[in-house]
Amino acid sequence: MSPTGRAAGRVAIVTGAARGQGAAEAELLAAEGAAVVLTDVLDEEGEATAERIRATGGTAAYRHLDVSSPEQWAAVTATTRDELGPITVLVGNAGVATRSPILETPESEWETAVEVNQRGVFLGMRHCLPQMIAAGGGSIVNVSSVLGVSGSAGYAAYQASKHAVVGLTRSAARSHGADGVRANVICPGFIVTPMSMQNPAEAHEALLANVPLGRAGQPEEVAKLVLFLASDESSYVTGAQITVDGGLLA
Repeated sequence: MSPTGRAAGRVAIVTGAARGQGAAEAELLAAEGAAVVLTDVLDEEGEATAERIRATGGTAAYRHLDVSSPEQWAAVTATTRDELGPITVLVGNAGVATRSPILETPESEWETAVEVNQRGVFLGMRHCLPQMIAAGGGSIVNVSSVLGVSGSAGYAAYQASKHAVVGLTRSAARSHGADGVRANVICPGFIVTPMSMQNPAEAHEALLANVPLGRAGQPEEVAKLVLFLASDESSYVTGAQITVDGGLLA
């Protein structure tokens, strides 16, 4: 852990941090000096990621967290405050992918997308904001998607929930700027993660055909933006919606 790193002195919670994009975000924040609590429902992978961070000198702990549970959020945030200090960075990265058009979307799929992608972000902010306000400020970085700022056939529940993340984040920026809390939302395009690779190969090919940079992104490329938004380097950035998509929406 770097005592003079770009995230030094911060206590961060990263949701969906067991693997993929969330793991990359947690690893980079820890490398830059933050004390990081990784949360997920994939306990074995989450513990392994936290151990990997500790092995390189970082401060990291893993906690099981279903982001749709207010009781689990209350427990994780209280434990974090007691063990590491007040939370000053929240990365709302946890999400589930669904792929059905409106007429073929079962209610159970809709509810799952809303519970994890939308309710999970809301509960994260609701439980972390009091600690940030008490500490004199903080940074919220929520993860939406390019599908959260555009229209596309076949992703009804996913798109609706990811559009909500943008609105929730902007509301937080408006509501808590005076408290010293900044809130921004990242909208990744095709990033190579275990979740994105669940989509059919033809979906990947169709996406890449429209990406000016001609390639998929890597989790580390999103993590670098998370670090920027969590650090003082972005001290005048709040309420922003930033795409990381290789030019897909250009």
